[in-house]
Amino acid sequence: MTIRENIASVRERMALACERSGRSVDDVTLIAVTKYVETARIAEAVAAGVTEIGENRAQEFTEKLTFYKQNHLRAHFIGQLQTNKVKYICGTADLIQSVDREPLLDAIVNYAQKHDLHQDILIEVNIGREAQKGGVMPEDLPRLIERIAAFDSVRLRGLMCVPPATDPEAVRPYFREMRERFEQLKADHPTMPIDTLSMGMSHDFETAIEEGATMVRVGTAIFGPRIITGGQQNG
Repeated sequence: MTIRENIASVRERMALACERSGRSVDDVTLIAVTKYVETARIAEAVAAGVTEIGENRAQEFTEKLTFYKQNHLRAHFIGQLQTNKVKYICGTADLIQSVDREPLLDAIVNYAQKHDLHQDILIEVNIGREAQKGGVMPEDLPRLIERIAAFDSVRLRGLMCVPPATDPEAVRPYFREMRERFEQLKADHPTMPIDTLSMGMSHDFETAIEEGATMVRVGTAIFGPRIITGGQQNG
């Protein structure tokens, strides 16, 4: 199948998942994950209607930034971000989805304040409590939220997770817990612009939508298998 056909298939599956859960297709945003995907193939996705992309690696994000701008794409950083790479991402990513620890938050805040920026972020939650993955532990989430609330230079838009890679039905409880935490976040902080629950990838995005995702991150189902040389898969 072509990239265009893959995207049509993904959107059809998204629509069916929305229908099953009584939601509108307009409630869920598709992020095309472009890790290790060359710009010529991303251009095929753009021609098929993709408007938002997600990158895992700071170097690759920077290399493709001109392409993103030329094609008027909203660019999301979805991978683990080292504090020394913040200068490449803060102010250029429309949304940093993987804020998971105070040192990273401090680095983003310091850079944003220095350059008079307002950076939108998500908190990544390690909902499966997996040692090899990034994300704040669920019990530490309230503390990180309160730290974010103290700054004007970052805007918390919601939560993100990468649950254990298992059968879609087996991950449903993790997605459900994330939805509960998302709703609690909105209730506890009504003045924050909380509107994004980013969860679900190629193998489980339909379940994520059924459980309340407002954003799904799909790479393999659009671009096909890619060689992953390290770090957590995020699409």
